[in-house]
Amino acid sequence: MNHQNVILSPGLYFVATPIGTARDITLRALDVLASADVLAAEDTRSLRKLMEIHGVPLGGRRIIAYHDHSGTGARAKLLEAIGEGKSVAYASEAGMPLIADPGFDLSRAAAEAGHTVTCAPGASAAATALTLAGLPTDAFFFAGFLPNASGARLKRLEELREIPGTLIFYESPKRVAASVADMAAVLGDRPAALCRELTKKFEEVRRAPLTELAAGLEETPVKGEIVLLVDRAQEVEVSEGDLESDLQAALQGNSVKDAAGIVAEMHGLPRRKVYQMALKMAKDS
Repeated sequence: MNHQNVILSPGLYFVATPIGTARDITLRALDVLASADVLAAEDTRSLRKLMEIHGVPLGGRRIIAYHDHSGTGARAKLLEAIGEGKSVAYASEAGMPLIADPGFDLSRAAAEAGHTVTCAPGASAAATALTLAGLPTDAFFFAGFLPNASGARLKRLEELREIPGTLIFYESPKRVAASVADMAAVLGDRPAALCRELTKKFEEVRRAPLTELAAGLEETPVKGEIVLLVDRAQEVEVSEGDLESDLQAALQGNSVKDAAGIVAEMHGLPRRKVYQMALKMAKDS
Protein backbone atom coordinates (compact mmCIF):
# COMPACT_ATOMS: atom_id res chain seq x y z
CA MET A 1 0.00 0.00 0.00
CA ASN A 2 1.29 3.46 -0.94
CA HIS A 3 -1.25 5.45 1.03
CA GLN A 4 -1.92 6.23 4.64
CA ASN A 5 -4.98 7.42 6.48
CA VAL A 6 -4.62 10.99 7.65
CA ILE A 7 -6.91 13.33 9.55
CA LEU A 8 -8.39 15.88 7.12
CA SER A 9 -9.94 19.11 8.31
CA PRO A 10 -13.45 19.90 7.05
CA GLY A 11 -13.28 21.35 3.55
CA LEU A 12 -13.05 20.66 -0.17
CA TYR A 13 -10.01 18.78 -1.47
CA PHE A 14 -9.43 18.76 -5.22
CA VAL A 15 -7.45 15.71 -6.33
CA ALA A 16 -5.48 15.50 -9.58
CA THR A 17 -5.56 12.10 -11.26
CA PRO A 18 -3.27 10.56 -13.92
CA ILE A 19 -3.79 11.53 -17.56
CA GLY A 20 -2.76 8.04 -18.65
CA THR A 21 -0.28 5.98 -16.68
CA ALA A 22 -1.92 5.04 -13.37
CA ARG A 23 1.33 5.47 -11.41
CA ASP A 24 1.36 9.20 -12.19
CA ILE A 25 -0.53 9.97 -9.00
CA THR A 26 0.99 11.54 -5.92
CA LEU A 27 1.19 9.88 -2.52
CA ARG A 28 -0.67 12.85 -1.05
CA ALA A 29 -3.51 12.36 -3.54
CA LEU A 30 -3.80 8.72 -2.41
CA ASP A 31 -3.81 9.83 1.24
CA VAL A 32 -6.66 12.27 0.55
CA LEU A 33 -8.68 9.64 -1.34
CA ALA A 34 -8.14 7.15 1.50
CA SER A 35 -9.07 9.60 4.24
CA ALA A 36 -11.86 11.90 2.95
CA ASP A 37 -15.29 11.46 4.51
CA VAL A 38 -17.02 11.99 1.15
CA LEU A 39 -15.78 11.19 -2.36
CA ALA A 40 -16.96 12.86 -5.58
CA ALA A 41 -15.76 12.43 -9.14
CA GLU A 42 -16.39 13.57 -12.69
CA ASP A 43 -16.37 9.87 -13.64
CA THR A 44 -17.15 7.51 -10.76
CA ARG A 45 -15.98 4.39 -12.62
CA SER A 46 -12.58 5.93 -13.42
CA LEU A 47 -12.01 6.91 -9.79
CA ARG A 48 -13.16 3.53 -8.47
CA LYS A 49 -10.76 1.75 -10.85
CA LEU A 50 -7.87 4.07 -9.88
CA MET A 51 -8.48 3.42 -6.18
CA GLU A 52 -8.56 -0.33 -6.82
CA ILE A 53 -5.24 -0.20 -8.70
CA HIS A 54 -3.58 1.57 -5.75
CA GLY A 55 -5.29 -0.45 -3.02
CA VAL A 56 -7.30 2.45 -1.60
CA PRO A 57 -10.45 0.99 0.02
CA LEU A 58 -13.81 2.69 -0.32
CA GLY A 59 -14.56 1.63 3.24
CA GLY A 60 -18.31 1.86 2.82
CA ARG A 61 -18.20 5.25 1.12
CA ARG A 62 -20.01 5.75 -2.15
CA ILE A 63 -18.69 8.04 -4.88
CA ILE A 64 -20.99 10.93 -5.79
CA ALA A 65 -21.09 11.74 -9.51
CA TYR A 66 -20.30 15.40 -10.16
CA HIS A 67 -20.41 16.37 -13.84
CA ASP A 68 -22.13 18.81 -16.20
CA HIS A 69 -25.49 17.02 -15.89
CA SER A 70 -25.50 16.45 -12.12
CA GLY A 71 -23.78 19.66 -11.03
CA THR A 72 -26.52 21.62 -9.24
CA GLY A 73 -27.96 18.80 -7.13
CA ALA A 74 -24.63 17.15 -6.38
CA ARG A 75 -23.04 20.50 -5.50
CA ALA A 76 -25.69 21.15 -2.85
CA LYS A 77 -25.03 17.72 -1.27
CA LEU A 78 -21.28 18.25 -1.20
CA LEU A 79 -21.54 21.73 0.30
CA GLU A 80 -23.96 20.42 2.90
CA ALA A 81 -21.47 17.69 3.86
CA ILE A 82 -18.69 20.26 4.32
CA GLY A 83 -21.07 22.39 6.37
CA GLU A 84 -21.59 19.36 8.64
CA GLY A 85 -17.84 19.25 9.30
CA LYS A 86 -16.88 16.61 6.76
CA SER A 87 -13.97 16.48 4.34
CA VAL A 88 -14.94 16.16 0.66
CA ALA A 89 -12.50 14.97 -2.03
CA TYR A 90 -13.34 15.68 -5.68
CA ALA A 91 -11.33 13.98 -8.45
CA SER A 92 -11.18 14.94 -12.10
CA GLU A 93 -11.58 12.17 -14.68
CA ALA A 94 -8.00 12.81 -15.81
CA GLY A 95 -5.55 15.53 -14.90
CA MET A 96 -5.96 18.63 -12.79
CA PRO A 97 -9.45 19.53 -11.54
CA LEU A 98 -11.04 22.63 -13.15
CA ILE A 99 -8.86 22.35 -16.30
CA ALA A 100 -11.49 21.49 -18.95
CA ASP A 101 -13.39 19.97 -16.02
CA PRO A 102 -16.76 20.75 -14.36
CA GLY A 103 -15.34 21.56 -10.91
CA PHE A 104 -15.27 25.36 -11.27
CA ASP A 105 -18.75 26.07 -9.86
CA LEU A 106 -18.07 23.74 -6.94
CA SER A 107 -14.79 25.50 -6.15
CA ARG A 108 -16.35 28.95 -6.30
CA ALA A 109 -19.42 27.97 -4.25
CA ALA A 110 -17.30 26.36 -1.53
CA ALA A 111 -15.00 29.39 -1.31
CA GLU A 112 -17.93 31.81 -1.22
CA ALA A 113 -19.47 29.78 1.61
CA GLY A 114 -16.26 30.28 3.60
CA HIS A 115 -15.11 26.66 3.43
CA THR A 116 -11.48 25.60 3.11
CA VAL A 117 -10.59 24.78 -0.51
CA THR A 118 -7.27 23.11 -1.28
CA CYS A 119 -5.68 20.81 -3.84
CA ALA A 120 -3.49 17.73 -4.10
CA PRO A 121 -1.88 18.68 -7.43
CA GLY A 122 -0.56 16.35 -10.09
CA ALA A 123 -0.55 15.52 -13.77
CA SER A 124 -1.92 17.94 -16.38
CA ALA A 125 -2.15 17.21 -20.12
CA ALA A 126 -1.66 20.90 -20.96
CA ALA A 127 1.53 21.26 -18.89
CA THR A 128 2.89 17.90 -20.06
CA ALA A 129 2.34 18.81 -23.72
CA LEU A 130 3.97 22.21 -23.20
CA THR A 131 7.04 20.43 -21.84
CA LEU A 132 7.28 18.17 -24.92
CA ALA A 133 6.22 20.48 -27.76
CA GLY A 134 9.48 22.35 -28.27
CA LEU A 135 7.65 25.68 -28.37
CA PRO A 136 8.27 28.75 -26.16
CA THR A 137 7.15 28.32 -22.55
CA ASP A 138 7.78 31.84 -21.23
CA ALA A 139 4.14 32.77 -21.91
CA PHE A 140 1.22 30.52 -22.85
CA PHE A 141 -2.56 30.60 -23.07
CA PHE A 142 -4.84 27.62 -22.44
CA ALA A 143 -7.81 27.90 -24.80
CA GLY A 144 -9.48 24.57 -23.98
CA PHE A 145 -11.73 23.06 -26.64
CA LEU A 146 -12.59 25.07 -29.76
CA PRO A 147 -16.26 25.26 -30.86
CA ASN A 148 -17.60 22.36 -32.95
CA ALA A 149 -19.07 24.50 -35.74
CA SER A 150 -16.55 25.78 -38.29
CA GLY A 151 -17.87 29.37 -38.29
CA ALA A 152 -17.69 29.68 -34.51
CA ARG A 153 -14.29 28.00 -34.49
CA LEU A 154 -12.88 30.47 -37.04
CA LYS A 155 -14.25 33.39 -35.01
CA ARG A 156 -12.64 32.06 -31.82
CA LEU A 157 -9.29 31.62 -33.59
CA GLU A 158 -9.48 35.22 -34.79
CA GLU A 159 -9.87 36.29 -31.17
CA LEU A 160 -6.78 34.28 -30.18
CA ARG A 161 -4.57 35.33 -33.09
CA GLU A 162 -2.72 38.19 -31.39
CA ILE A 163 -2.13 36.57 -28.00
CA PRO A 164 1.64 36.88 -27.31
CA GLY A 165 2.21 33.34 -26.11
CA THR A 166 2.02 29.67 -27.08
CA LEU A 167 -1.61 28.61 -27.58
CA ILE A 168 -2.76 25.32 -26.01
CA PHE A 169 -5.91 23.50 -27.16
CA TYR A 170 -7.61 20.23 -26.31
CA GLU A 171 -9.22 18.49 -29.28
CA SER A 172 -11.08 15.31 -30.18
CA PRO A 173 -9.71 12.95 -32.85
CA LYS A 174 -12.90 13.42 -34.89
CA ARG A 175 -12.41 17.19 -35.24
CA VAL A 176 -8.66 17.58 -35.08
CA ALA A 177 -8.03 17.62 -38.86
CA ALA A 178 -10.65 20.35 -39.43
CA SER A 179 -9.39 22.36 -36.44
CA VAL A 180 -5.75 22.30 -37.57
CA ALA A 181 -6.79 23.33 -41.09
CA ASP A 182 -8.74 26.26 -39.63
CA MET A 183 -5.76 27.20 -37.46
CA ALA A 184 -3.52 27.31 -40.52
CA ALA A 185 -6.05 29.50 -42.34
CA VAL A 186 -6.51 32.00 -39.48
CA LEU A 187 -3.20 31.95 -37.61
CA GLY A 188 -0.87 31.41 -40.57
CA ASP A 189 1.71 28.67 -41.01
CA ARG A 190 3.09 28.85 -37.47
CA PRO A 191 5.26 26.18 -35.80
CA ALA A 192 3.00 23.77 -33.94
CA ALA A 193 2.89 20.43 -32.16
CA LEU A 194 0.28 17.70 -31.90
CA CYS A 195 0.69 15.69 -28.69
CA ARG A 196 -1.29 12.46 -28.49
CA GLU A 197 -1.91 9.81 -25.80
CA LEU A 198 0.49 11.48 -23.36
CA THR A 199 2.07 9.11 -20.78
CA LYS A 200 0.37 6.14 -22.48
CA LYS A 201 1.79 3.27 -24.56
CA PHE A 202 1.25 4.99 -27.91
CA GLU A 203 2.43 8.47 -26.89
CA GLU A 204 3.29 10.56 -29.95
CA VAL A 205 4.45 14.13 -30.57
CA ARG A 206 4.31 15.57 -34.09
CA ARG A 207 6.22 18.85 -34.44
CA ALA A 208 5.66 20.72 -37.72
CA PRO A 209 4.19 23.92 -39.20
CA LEU A 210 0.37 24.00 -39.16
CA THR A 211 -0.03 23.36 -42.91
CA GLU A 212 2.20 20.28 -42.67
CA LEU A 213 0.30 18.99 -39.65
CA ALA A 214 -3.02 19.54 -41.45
CA ALA A 215 -1.82 17.62 -44.53
CA GLY A 216 -0.57 14.77 -42.37
CA LEU A 217 -3.90 14.50 -40.55
CA GLU A 218 -5.77 14.32 -43.85
CA GLU A 219 -3.57 11.42 -44.94
CA THR A 220 -3.32 9.64 -41.58
CA PRO A 221 -6.15 10.25 -39.07
CA VAL A 222 -5.27 9.87 -35.39
CA LYS A 223 -7.00 8.44 -32.33
CA GLY A 224 -6.80 9.13 -28.62
CA GLU A 225 -6.51 12.14 -26.33
CA ILE A 226 -5.01 15.13 -28.16
CA VAL A 227 -3.36 18.39 -27.13
CA LEU A 228 -2.51 20.94 -29.84
CA LEU A 229 0.06 23.69 -29.30
CA VAL A 230 0.68 26.62 -31.63
CA ASP A 231 3.48 29.18 -31.48
CA ARG A 232 2.72 32.87 -31.06
CA ALA A 233 2.61 35.22 -34.05
CA GLN A 234 6.10 36.22 -35.08
CA GLU A 235 6.85 39.93 -35.02
CA VAL A 236 7.61 41.31 -38.47
CA GLU A 237 10.13 44.12 -38.65
CA VAL A 238 8.73 47.09 -40.56
CA SER A 239 11.13 49.80 -41.72
CA GLU A 240 10.29 53.43 -41.02
CA GLY A 241 10.42 54.10 -44.74
CA ASP A 242 7.74 51.48 -45.45
CA LEU A 243 5.59 52.87 -42.65
CA GLU A 244 5.84 56.40 -44.02
CA SER A 245 5.04 55.18 -47.52
CA ASP A 246 1.95 53.29 -46.33
CA LEU A 247 0.82 56.25 -44.22
CA GLN A 248 1.17 58.66 -47.14
CA ALA A 249 -1.04 56.41 -49.22
CA ALA A 250 -3.58 55.99 -46.39
CA LEU A 251 -3.72 59.74 -45.72
CA GLN A 252 -5.05 60.27 -49.25
CA GLY A 253 -8.78 60.43 -48.58
CA ASN A 254 -8.67 59.39 -44.90
CA SER A 255 -8.42 61.34 -41.65
CA VAL A 256 -5.19 61.09 -39.65
CA LYS A 257 -6.92 58.86 -37.12
CA ASP A 258 -8.39 56.53 -39.75
CA ALA A 259 -5.14 56.37 -41.73
CA ALA A 260 -3.21 55.46 -38.59
CA GLY A 261 -5.76 52.77 -37.78
CA ILE A 262 -5.50 51.25 -41.28
CA VAL A 263 -1.69 51.12 -41.24
CA ALA A 264 -1.49 49.89 -37.63
CA GLU A 265 -3.85 47.02 -38.52
CA MET A 266 -1.88 46.28 -41.69
CA HIS A 267 1.40 45.81 -39.82
CA GLY A 268 0.12 44.66 -36.43
CA LEU A 269 1.56 47.70 -34.66
CA PRO A 270 0.26 49.72 -31.70
CA ARG A 271 -2.19 52.39 -32.95
CA ARG A 272 -0.73 55.09 -30.71
CA LYS A 273 2.75 54.79 -32.20
CA VAL A 274 1.45 54.92 -35.80
CA TYR A 275 -0.94 57.77 -34.96
CA GLN A 276 1.93 59.91 -33.62
CA MET A 277 3.86 59.30 -36.85
CA ALA A 278 0.79 60.12 -38.99
CA LEU A 279 0.19 63.32 -36.98
CA LYS A 280 3.77 64.46 -37.56
CA MET A 281 3.56 63.69 -41.28
CA ALA A 282 0.29 65.59 -41.61
CA LYS A 283 1.78 68.63 -39.86
CA ASP A 284 4.95 68.56 -41.95
CA SER A 285 2.96 68.43 -45.17
